[in-house]
Amino acid sequence: MNEDVPVDDPWAVLRASTQARIGLGRAGSSLPTRRVLEFAAAHAAARDAVHEPLDVESFGAAVAEVGIGTPVHVRSRAESRAEYLRRPDLGREPADLAGLAPDGSDVAVVLADGLSPRALAEHGAGMLRALVDALGEQYRIAPPVIATQARVALGDAVGEALGVTTLVVVIGERPGLSVADSLGIYLTHAPRPGRSDADRNCISNIHPPGGQSYANAARITAALVAGSRELGVSGVRLKDTAGPELLA
Repeated sequence: MNEDVPVDDPWAVLRASTQARIGLGRAGSSLPTRRVLEFAAAHAAARDAVHEPLDVESFGAAVAEVGIGTPVHVRSRAESRAEYLRRPDLGREPADLAGLAPDGSDVAVVLADGLSPRALAEHGAGMLRALVDALGEQYRIAPPVIATQARVALGDAVGEALGVTTLVVVIGERPGLSVADSLGIYLTHAPRPGRSDADRNCISNIHPPGGQSYANAARITAALVAGSRELGVSGVRLKDTAGPELLA
């Protein structure tokens, strides 16, 4: 009998409903060959997602089609992907903000490659469109900023340069062995360099169809934007009160 292919797998139904690795089985004292190969493929996909650079020209064209202005490209002080991974501090600082200036906008959206440029390439434009649909009638949104070799905190300098009250950073999340193309959204009220993670609200696991949808993430973001502007704070002092109905 081939132990790699169980005749009756009681975990099959549960495995079909989750991306987690459960009920892997065994072949002698080791894992079945199929599970070992699946792990290796997932690990390779995660590494590729980290190292594959964002095609800024192609992505910028998709972002421009959303219709809120021509995107501006900002780079961090990390000069290469290797340096970006070794020096997180350089990824938090923009190399140049000369192309940015206040225009009276309320909200700025930074589209950052983060640790998964693949996630931004696949979901960034769709997520931006959903944010515009959710926020556009209430707030003036600045032309989008595309940030490469970027960490979340780089957006603080961008938000300050644009003079906005609310900063929304859409960024590629750290790939895992189940998902390599997930986005996160970080919201900061009154952005400026020196803000800490305690000053931000995070919405994660955005990667339809397996993760959170663009529409749900945008509606939660809109509720947090409204709350932050009413209370004058974001982060640990601002709670997500959007309600479970948004997860339907």
